[in-house]
Amino acid sequence: MDFIDAAADWIVTLKIPHPPMEAIQLSEIIYASTQEIEKGISNLHNLKNVYKHCVEINRLENDADTLLRQGLARLFENNTDPIKIIKLKDFFEDLESATDRCEDVADVLEAIAVKNM
Repeated sequence: MDFIDAAADWIVTLKIPHPPMEAIQLSEIIYASTQEIEKGISNLHNLKNVYKHCVEINRLENDADTLLRQGLARLFENNTDPIKIIKLKDFFEDLESATDRCEDVADVLEAIAVKNM
C-alpha cells in the first residue's frame, strides 16, 4: 500500500495529466496481483489452489520488471530534462516496488501452503 500511495503522490506532485503507457500497465499489474492475493488467501482452506495464485503473482511481477525496463528506456530516450527524468524514474520504481511486495505476499502464502500440505 505504501508504494501505491507513493506512486499516487507522484502523480499529484509532478502534475502528470497522462501517465506513461507503462505506468498504466504497471497499475493494471498491481490490480491483478492484488486480486490474485485475495484469491490465494480465500483458498487457504484448499492449499493446492493457493499455489496457482502464487505462480500467477510471480508471473505478473516478472511482467512488471519488463515494463519497468521498457518505461525507463523510453523515459531516457524521450526526455532531456534531468529533473523530470529523476522524478518519473522514481514514479516508475514505486509502481514496480508495489509488485515486488505482492510477490513477497505470494512467497508467504506459498510457504504456508507447503508447510501445511
